[in-house]
Amino acid sequence: QVQLVESGGDLVQPGGSLRLSCAGSGVVLKIYAVAWYRQTPGQQRELVAAFTSAGIIKYAESVKDRFTISRDNAKNTIYLQMIKLKPEDTAVYYCHADLGAAVEHWGQGTQVTVSS
Repeated sequence: QVQLVESGGDLVQPGGSLRLSCAGSGVVLKIYAVAWYRQTPGQQRELVAAFTSAGIIKYAESVKDRFTISRDNAKNTIYLQMIKLKPEDTAVYYCHADLGAAVEHWGQGTQVTVSS
């Protein structure tokens, strides 16, 4: 059974930092495309950062130079380091794994709120 469990969401002031974690079980994350998405009420989920299956890293323009996606293969965990947070970064952040053949998995999400 594949599970993705996010953690690390919190309330933070503008300009602050957070690190989100996505721990995988039942799947070896390093061999698949994995990504962080975010969603605000009434909006579609948007891609924030991703590792493609070839290991190429991609970022949304709005987070370039502020967010960094990384992974610890030994812990089977994906991270999203976020700095210089802005109120518009407020969202529920989701971890996603694309296993191919139209099989994909989502985590339950973790809330990030940027507010003074």
